[in-house]
Amino acid sequence: MFNPSRQDARQFYFETWRKHQEKLPLVGAELIAIDIMLSHPEYHAIFNQPERFESQEYPPELGETNPFLHLSMHLAIQEQLSIDQPAGIRKHYQALLVKHQDAMIAQHEVMDCLAEMIWQAQRQQTAFDPVIYFSCLERKLL
Repeated sequence: MFNPSRQDARQFYFETWRKHQEKLPLVGAELIAIDIMLSHPEYHAIFNQPERFESQEYPPELGETNPFLHLSMHLAIQEQLSIDQPAGIRKHYQALLVKHQDAMIAQHEVMDCLAEMIWQAQRQQTAFDPVIYFSCLERKLL
């Protein structure tokens, strides 16, 4: 299993952005990442300044979104959707897509639920629980 460090993950985004800006070919996860990055223009200035942001802290108590975590959550959701794991995630996403008629809004709804499920698992020291994940997604559909 691939387990990048925080530095590795950030370098991946900086390098993907650099390659995109220089019109160099992108491969593998870079192709998915650049689409996500382009759909978040609020982060573009960060990608243009790796030396400034490679070690930037984003403590939750300051209420600032960690752009690298946010993008990584998008990548995780894209992977889940591509293989429909946990089984049924694709169906829930499609329902959110129909409801909102906007892929980014639908993904952000899924992200809220993924974050909630991760928080619950950490708090209770349990494994990933698709029941928690899907019950959150079902609430989003109401």
